[in-house]
Amino acid sequence: MASVFEFLESEIRNMENVFKATGGKPPGREFCHRVAQSFSYTVRRAGKPLVYADQVQNWFEKKQEELEALVPCSPGFKEFIVPKNTSTSSSAPENCQISEGIADITELLFEAKSSKDDAWYDVGSFLRHRVLSTGEREVRVRFAGFGSEEDEWVNVEKGVRERSIPLEASECHRVKVGDLVLCFREDDDEAIYYDAHVVEIQQRLHDITGCTCHFVVRFDHDNVEETVNLKRICCRPTQ
Repeated sequence: MASVFEFLESEIRNMENVFKATGGKPPGREFCHRVAQSFSYTVRRAGKPLVYADQVQNWFEKKQEELEALVPCSPGFKEFIVPKNTSTSSSAPENCQISEGIADITELLFEAKSSKDDAWYDVGSFLRHRVLSTGEREVRVRFAGFGSEEDEWVNVEKGVRERSIPLEASECHRVKVGDLVLCFREDDDEAIYYDAHVVEIQQRLHDITGCTCHFVVRFDHDNVEETVNLKRICCRPTQ
């Protein structure tokens, strides 16, 4: 008899933290696929059924339906603290902690936009979630590789998204004119990633070094155009 699939408690806590951090917005298909993979190949899943993207996606959709069915809360400022995992020590940082043996998917799959320089950085952890009186949702982000002094409140709709994806040399055909990309930019003062749109593609034959195509991009924050190679471009998961 086939066993009935069930998420582990630690997996549910993990998805609930993501659900809170994104303001109840269901993630995309590719995100669900990566979550399913991160759950499937862990010590705690040994001897248990693998997790599939459809199961993860259905969980988030059902969670959203439950949220929409709730009576709206009274207007005003509210802040929610993402709960600590009770299995961790009291000295653990206040973030999305999960049980030993399962990686925190919030640390691996999101990027957030800093209001200080309009650049995008990998999310280290989500610390808190709040809803403003305007109805806008914000999340307190700790950027990967940075300390608490760089923590920021970031608008969920405008400034938090699934992580952009680097491309292999054989995948340059995925980049199209008009695409939104995350592009590495380096000058005298900074070397960070900004949003940009592709305005021209100069296709070339590949050689033993890989892709030799050139991509002309226009950075969204200052409209500067620059010719870059594929290594400096990350595409959006939906492309």
